Amino acid sequence: MPRLSSRAVVFPSSPIRKLAAAADAAKKRGARVFHLNIGQPDIETPPEFFHAIERASLKVLEYSPSPGFPGLRQSIVDYYQRLGYPLDMSHVLVTTGASEAIAFAFSAILDPGDEVIVPEPYYANYSAFALQIDAKIVPLPTTIEQDFALPDVESFRAKITPRTKAIMICNPGNPTGVLYPREALEKLQQVCREHDLYLISDEVYREFTYDGLQHQSVLGLAGMDEQTIVVDSISKRFSACGARIGCVITRSEPLLGAINKFAQARLSPPTLGQIGAQAVYQLPDTYYQQVNREYAARRDTLKSALQAMPGVVCPQINGAFYAMVGLPIADADHFCKWILDDFQHEGQTVMLAPGPGFYATPEAGRNQVRIAYVLKQDDLRTAMSVLEQALARYNQG
Repeated sequence: MPRLSSRAVVFPSSPIRKLAAAADAAKKRGARVFHLNIGQPDIETPPEFFHAIERASLKVLEYSPSPGFPGLRQSIVDYYQRLGYPLDMSHVLVTTGASEAIAFAFSAILDPGDEVIVPEPYYANYSAFALQIDAKIVPLPTTIEQDFALPDVESFRAKITPRTKAIMICNPGNPTGVLYPREALEKLQQVCREHDLYLISDEVYREFTYDGLQHQSVLGLAGMDEQTIVVDSISKRFSACGARIGCVITRSEPLLGAINKFAQARLSPPTLGQIGAQAVYQLPDTYYQQVNREYAARRDTLKSALQAMPGVVCPQINGAFYAMVGLPIADADHFCKWILDDFQHEGQTVMLAPGPGFYATPEAGRNQVRIAYVLKQDDLRTAMSVLEQALARYNQG
């Protein structure tokens, strides 16, 4: 057999999906599996999404323009204008999900061997996108004991080398649920301006903030128009993960021009997804408020259950719909596989994402798991009860 590429051999498995076969096997044995491993909301996609596609009455499913349909791009601009961030259509390029937006941004700014500093734990696919172009994610550790707060400016400076091209954050954070305040963004602004770096901000979870806190976008940082890149998506905001519609936003004309060349090479983003996306971007603020209240309640349910479990460490969760949780175990990979292979409580079990997959630092996150609280509150309570029973039995040996 011909050899695989060295890149294919070292490419990491997703900590979110790598136990899918074990989950499928548990279901075949008759177990109900609560999926806490993946950010797939169970909230219904707004019906306006589907109605828009039905009304389109297409006879031919054609390519769209490479940057996306003008109507959708204008709807995204209008959305940001309502948030207080002035943009125009020339700043927005539609992508096949936020994943493609990240891949395009990396391809446009990174050469082989270049580096991006990212606070860890971080969304595991960042490493995959960097590896695809032979670039490198440089992790900057944060700790569960400090609620995964952004490190100080000096910590960032200490990681900068001649190959550093960007700092990347996810705000609110996946997998941690941390929300960076404006003061933290201003620290990054200072470092990026000092060292002429790009600041990439994954803001997919912008609408999910709690306890009266407000999200701040890097688009609001003065003097950073040529250095800021925002990655966004409809997947979580509108519970439309399968539409595969995202966007990359920058006010830098040369950068967006470069990204557009990659967009032309892949031809176009999904036509049907764009039609639906344009409709949901026009929903009133009451839609976001209702969804936010639901996730805030789920966050409270999760925190209450976790804090009542012996030995579990649950940090502050201010945004998104994830929690990076410390469990009283030594090996999260083993535990997450065991709970699917060998454990049921009243015919039920849970699927979790092992923590080490969200770290680049060796041995980090060994006792942590990411929990996505994307289930209805009753299901979430049941899943937490199953997890508590599993921990008790696992630690009995």
